[in-house]
Amino acid sequence: MPQKIYSSSAPSVHIPDQSIFTYLFGSDDPKLVGPFPASHPAFIDASTGTTLTRGQLKDLALQLGFGLRSLFGAKRGETILVYSPNSIAWPVVVFGAVAAGLRCTLANSAYNARELAFQYTDSGAKLIFTSEEGLPVVRQTLQEIGLSKQEADQRIIVLPQSLKWAGGPDAPRRPDAAGLRELADLLGKGSLHAEERFDGEDTNETVYLCYSSGTTGKPKGVETTHKNIIAVLSTVKVLFPPFGLEDKMLAILPFYHIYGAVKLIQFPFVCGMPVVVMPRFDPVQFCANIERYRINVALVVPPVLVVLARHPAADEYDLSTVRVFFSGAAPLGASLINAVKNRIGSKRTNGVPLSVLQGYGLTETSPTTHLQPEHGLYKPGSIGVLLPNLEARLVVDGEGDGEIDAEEGQPGELWIRGPNVMKGYLNRPDATKDSITHDKWFKTGDVAIRDSDGHYYIVDRRKELIKYKGFQVPPAELESVLLGHPDIADAAVIGVDSAKEATELPRAYVVHARPAELKTEAQKIAFAQDVKNAAGKILRRELRDRAKQELAGRDPGDEDVKAKL
Repeated sequence: MPQKIYSSSAPSVHIPDQSIFTYLFGSDDPKLVGPFPASHPAFIDASTGTTLTRGQLKDLALQLGFGLRSLFGAKRGETILVYSPNSIAWPVVVFGAVAAGLRCTLANSAYNARELAFQYTDSGAKLIFTSEEGLPVVRQTLQEIGLSKQEADQRIIVLPQSLKWAGGPDAPRRPDAAGLRELADLLGKGSLHAEERFDGEDTNETVYLCYSSGTTGKPKGVETTHKNIIAVLSTVKVLFPPFGLEDKMLAILPFYHIYGAVKLIQFPFVCGMPVVVMPRFDPVQFCANIERYRINVALVVPPVLVVLARHPAADEYDLSTVRVFFSGAAPLGASLINAVKNRIGSKRTNGVPLSVLQGYGLTETSPTTHLQPEHGLYKPGSIGVLLPNLEARLVVDGEGDGEIDAEEGQPGELWIRGPNVMKGYLNRPDATKDSITHDKWFKTGDVAIRDSDGHYYIVDRRKELIKYKGFQVPPAELESVLLGHPDIADAAVIGVDSAKEATELPRAYVVHARPAELKTEAQKIAFAQDVKNAAGKILRRELRDRAKQELAGRDPGDEDVKAKL
């Protein structure tokens, strides 16, 4: 049976075969960095206003690349690890490493020593760039893998609280950082005359190693190439709302996640749009910075939109300049979209309409494959349309050879083929073979439906549909209903087996909209960490394990199993 292959309605675009550094920073005119003025702001520290221009960023990156080579002897293809909350140091470190021909592995800034040690050793990293607050975990990590303090100290580079290196305010250094090299020590020693080149076939060399969220087994290092990143940046620009020099983006999503690494550090740079950087999401500061910097677009996850729909800060600050909230990483229901638009849109003072859009992608697709266009046919709840240069299938027999495709309008596992699909999983040829077919289709594991207009809807994970008395119930749909309740800030739904009912029953875990009503702070923190990870995804595998423990010896169909927070 012939494969039923869908392509994008948008025309394909040219994807250059070059380094991501060359793509972003290349110019024959010394007054330009890329196609935009070198004097134009690129990254702004939200709390102090300290600004890096495009020209300064390029110069600092080439200086850092020189410092990595001269002070540490770093060679092409070696790996550095970055372990830090968001800061304006991030683009300097990432682009400096890339200019030197290195790979970057980006670690969750909430990792403990055991988790960090796994990524550090699995990725083959040597140097660690860490924030001051992350230093104790880094020291413990290196100690646990057997390094002496002297050996460990030679591998640590501190990203200080001080922004003196960027022309910003100084800050005292933590006592335990004494004697360690910091970012400024790698700057001003010289500069690379040019970046390391990755032209032609070399554009398929790995540049970033983000780790998948580990919903099955240990996290896996995703080998993202120069070509992958350039493909995403080139194709997203076709469908993303047009933003440029006069606009500003607010960055709250973690830079260590590929969503932030690509769509906050690199995509705005392609558009010439300055990025205002916050270390993490805080509702009051988020709204205050929108007003202070006159933000035009912010990338978010659904839990952030839940907060905006209900938090008092949305009334206390003028959010009128925001034209687009763009959501990803988890499904976004129509009820939440409408709640945000009604809450914020009704208070706008400039008459500019507010769009709440969403897209779809995975770490393995670098990340984006689908976007909702700002104009034209708008379908709340849809992840949008397929990006240019990509192909998609909806496959019914994902366990087999992929020979059966879903009928028009019916659900099937979403498979993607194109230039933004990862090179593979680092050190895991078995996992790569399981995920990418012989003819280059990547199996996303997500069940989707495509309507007659070419808009896609994620129904759920392939193995997470709840089979209730013969009906397949998507957890995402139940979660969307729960999020419409005023007392629920977030929700996750799983299926649990009931022998009594001879079926699966849905079991919901919810986050209360007013956490103060929970008994203790420890309960709130523990509950939030159990349900959510920092990228905003619902970890249903962990919830299933938890449900099995809680229901040991009991049947969820029994009347004495009560709902609880």
